[in-house]
Amino acid sequence: MKSKLLLLFVVAALPLAGCKKLTALLHRIPGAPQAASTPAAQPAVRPATAAAPAAPKPVTIHAINKAASAIVFCYHNIEDNSKMKALTIAPAEFTREMQAIKDAGITVIPMQQFLAFRRGEKDMPARSAVITLDDGWVSAHDVAWPILKKFNYPFTLFIYINYVGAGGKSMSWDQLNEMRDAGVDIESHTYSHSDLKAPGFGVDKKTAALVRKDVAALGVDGWLRKEIVGSKQVLEKQLAIKVNAFAYPFGKYNAKSRELVKEAGYEAAFTVYGQRIGYSEPPWDLLGRYAVEASKPQIFADALRVMSGPASSAPEVAQLAAASMITEPTDGATISDPRPVIRANLATMGDVEEATMRLSGLGQVPAKYDAATKTISFQPPDKLKEPSYSVIISAKTKAGQRVETRWTFNFNPSAKPGAQAETPLPPR
Repeated sequence: MKSKLLLLFVVAALPLAGCKKLTALLHRIPGAPQAASTPAAQPAVRPATAAAPAAPKPVTIHAINKAASAIVFCYHNIEDNSKMKALTIAPAEFTREMQAIKDAGITVIPMQQFLAFRRGEKDMPARSAVITLDDGWVSAHDVAWPILKKFNYPFTLFIYINYVGAGGKSMSWDQLNEMRDAGVDIESHTYSHSDLKAPGFGVDKKTAALVRKDVAALGVDGWLRKEIVGSKQVLEKQLAIKVNAFAYPFGKYNAKSRELVKEAGYEAAFTVYGQRIGYSEPPWDLLGRYAVEASKPQIFADALRVMSGPASSAPEVAQLAAASMITEPTDGATISDPRPVIRANLATMGDVEEATMRLSGLGQVPAKYDAATKTISFQPPDKLKEPSYSVIISAKTKAGQRVETRWTFNFNPSAKPGAQAETPLPPR
């Protein structure tokens, strides 16, 4: 009580006392608040030499097995008794193939793990596989998904925008939302599914008309931008996802489409040029997939056989034939001859010791290689029927280097000799 009375006296005397005297007085009062003392001015001191920084916390470095490799499977419609054998496989066969992957000791991994491996951020099993289903068939939701769940296999959907909600055998946006929520990876397969090298080719008449309309309004480059960049934007907005992978329709591409794939921000783009994919090869925008369907049962077997050998069995070099060698038919040409002689001069491959040829729909064919002229050739025994063909040549040089090249041509019985697929828009 005495202390409080004394404190009131001091406060009342504040106007009559100097600060120093008041501070001294307060120090002598028990329980009184203490004013902070003002430190005496110190002479300027030069900064001392900086002490060594503390050692940074150890960073976990993920070991990457750069010898690991993967194959990517491409499926479309999974359905019984379908009339479209070119794009379909029966559920029982699909189940058998999923079991065969497991029995072969191949680990099915998510697309994003595969891409992280390619970026050097995450390891993957030495023998891996990625499963993809193209277009947006409702069977991916109703048939393939339940089968893949049984095996606990992750998978990716490559969706083209115009097919979503189109009715018939297509998936809806609601079904895509459901699959997204369950962790299914969803990526882009363009807007219309048209051949990117030939606007309007490879689609039905209605879609071809829409493509022509886009080309007339936007120009070819503008149309390509819609197919590659615009499709990505629609998927990301509609599903609230990040899209970072792209699949070329029919596996076809040109320099401009590759340029736009890069501009759009994709980190992987896929063809249907089946191959074993390593840490840094092939290029990120030319990753091959094995397209499996009922009409080509050997493709799945080829994929498993490729993975059964050493990683070095994968080609070390891949060239685009149109840019580096003379081929017949030329890359992108449309021919009318139903039994053409298919040939290529392999001089640009180096000193080739042996070479083989594969033709889509037939697999490996009995082509003849003439080392003197460095030419490989083959004439189909039966007439061509499909509208488009891919030719793949694998070669081995005397130095032991493995080299591959690929080109495509189109077949139209009514086409003029030497026509290019990009010029006319074939009716569908």
